Amino acid sequence: MSPALPDGDEAPADGALPSGVVAGADERAFGVYLHVPFCTVRCGYCDFNTYTATELGGGASQVSYAATAVREVALGARVLRDAGLPQRPVSTVFVGGGTPTVLPADDLVGMLRAVDDAWGLADGAEVTTEANPDSVTPDSLAALAAGGFTRVSFGMQSAVPHVLRTLERTHDPARIPDVVRWARDAGLDVSLDLIYGTPGETLDDWRTSVEAALATGVDHVSAYALVVEEGTRMAVQVRRGELVLPDADDQAAKYELADELLTEAGLGWYEVSNWARGPQHACRHNLAYWRGDDWWGIGPGAHSHVGGVRWWNVKHPRAYAARLESGLSPAAGREVVDDDAAALERLMLHVRLAEGMPLAELTLDERTRVAGLVADGLVDGRPLLTDQRLVLTRRGRLLADLVVRTLAGFGA
Repeated sequence: MSPALPDGDEAPADGALPSGVVAGADERAFGVYLHVPFCTVRCGYCDFNTYTATELGGGASQVSYAATAVREVALGARVLRDAGLPQRPVSTVFVGGGTPTVLPADDLVGMLRAVDDAWGLADGAEVTTEANPDSVTPDSLAALAAGGFTRVSFGMQSAVPHVLRTLERTHDPARIPDVVRWARDAGLDVSLDLIYGTPGETLDDWRTSVEAALATGVDHVSAYALVVEEGTRMAVQVRRGELVLPDADDQAAKYELADELLTEAGLGWYEVSNWARGPQHACRHNLAYWRGDDWWGIGPGAHSHVGGVRWWNVKHPRAYAARLESGLSPAAGREVVDDDAAALERLMLHVRLAEGMPLAELTLDERTRVAGLVADGLVDGRPLLTDQRLVLTRRGRLLADLVVRTLAGFGA
């Protein structure tokens, strides 16, 4: 089961936004997230809002999904216009899931075309889709590129067969170089996603995976520590003792190894879990999240944020389709982020970026705690002196949550 939706206030049936969202809109970028909630199989560790064909039940269809999502695009354009927001072209589009590429390329291109028709795409807009290595062909990737996509993010996860089996991933790791080549031949930028800390994965296994990713020549790699969420099949296996999770030292060693190998290969970290071969290869869509820009999330369970108002859609594709077919907003709830919460969120997100947090944006109390973090080796003293910015050391990246708690005065 995917996680429950947050608590919040009731969302208006028409999706209307308060007038306050207009303030400062010209200074914020606008992006669109398109959620495709379908997978051919559900991986044992996954708690995302995704469904296989057997889980969907009646009233929800992969065949009609693109047309349903386009209805929400039209609703979004109307809601933002009625709120008095200025017309802002879409700077980034990210199609995630699930496995978006289980849909035909024409469906994904059709959804992108609807976004362009509704809001317009900015010149040089970044348009990304996630994909599994076994869900694409040279022709499908070429069709995506021809339809306006600029980037693909493949869920590689590991290059080691026994690790992939534990994760219940279905692709052959030998296929990774092929799909990267196909995507590049189509003119797409490519990112590879890796997971470390899988039960049974050794440090040598992890080295093999990172080196295999680098061998493809990609310009972007994401590496995430495995988190086993309650309600997943893997959580049951761990509870029964069938799988044993690695300890924190194991995960730290794997993070440090990844950072060493990626840095040596010319990919620098720009966010705690993300490395790119220069700023032009960083994922601009994710940077917009971390910087607090505006985005509209299309699809069941998708979250949106505009001008300090955050809302989330109903989770099940059947309920999502039914609301849109009835002319209603699919939003299940929403909240207005107050100043204190916004400041804490900004701290949590900006601290994770290599560009760091401007000291001027910290409160006086927060600034008094910085010296202790430098002494503990968690914050780099050089950017503090040269640029007046708080930037994490490698050790600080491993303990980013502790840094935030310390700065915010929450203790260890």
